[in-house]
Parts: sequence; C-alpha cells; structure tokens
Amino acid sequence: MIRVGIGYDSHRFVTGRPLVLGGITIPHGRGLAGHSDADAVAHALTDAILGAAGAGNIGQLFPDDDPQWRDADSMELLRTAHELVRGRGHAVVQADLTVIAEAPKLGPHLGAMGAALAARLGLGPGAINVKAKTNEGMGFIGRGEGLAVIAVATLEAS
Repeated sequence: MIRVGIGYDSHRFVTGRPLVLGGITIPHGRGLAGHSDADAVAHALTDAILGAAGAGNIGQLFPDDDPQWRDADSMELLRTAHELVRGRGHAVVQADLTVIAEAPKLGPHLGAMGAALAARLGLGPGAINVKAKTNEGMGFIGRGEGLAVIAVATLEAS
C-alpha cells in the first residue's frame, strides 16, 4: 500500500542564530526563531512522513514546551520520527519539498539539502528533491520576515 503525507512549517527570521535548512548551515545574516534549531525543511519533512503513516505530527512527538527539545538538532528529530514510522511497518520511498523564501538565494544549497535529508533517512541520492521559490514580494515571506516549507512524502508498506 502507498501512503502520502503533506507537511508544512514556517518560521520567522531572527538575528543571532544560524540559518539551518535541510541540515545545512546557509550563509545569511539571520536564522530562524524556534524552540529547536528551527530547521523548517526538516520539520516539514518530519510532518509529511508522520502524516503519511498516520502517526500524528512533530508537535505531538517533540512538544515545544518540553525543555529536552530546546535547541534540538532537527535532523535528529527527523531520524527519530523515521524510526517510529519504520516501526509501524512503513518505508519512506521519496519526498518532494518546496522552500518559499525571498532571501537568501537557496539554489546553490538545494542539492546538499536533498542529499543530507536522504542520507539521514537511509535513502539513495535523488530520493529527496528540494526546490526553492519566492513569494513574489507578497505577505510575511515577501517582506523578508520569514520563510515557509511545504513537503510531500510517499511511504509504502515495508
């Protein structure tokens, strides 16, 4: 059986934090606000995988009011969620993600993000596709206040 899940995450930009997306530190003057390292790419993918397996969401598994997740590595949260899903008999087949941001330009980093995510999930190269789009100057993203990520993951029974 094939299962599909959708994930979404958004964070606002803040000064004094590195910008981490898909496990990659991106050179930029601001990072993302959040309880963990605020890796919105890893968060959206985690939600897509959990959703496809009917296993809740990232906030249920790693609540932001629990001090143990403060400054957590979101790639480790992704790995933990993936192990949970595998324990329920599901295997991630592929995922497609879109990062929506006005800045920084993410094109040079997309391949590294996809490779890092695939490696963390034990998938081959090309199993995770990451794209970037702008919001054409509209809304909080267009004003450069933050970014958002949409993810779709496909799972099959293992």
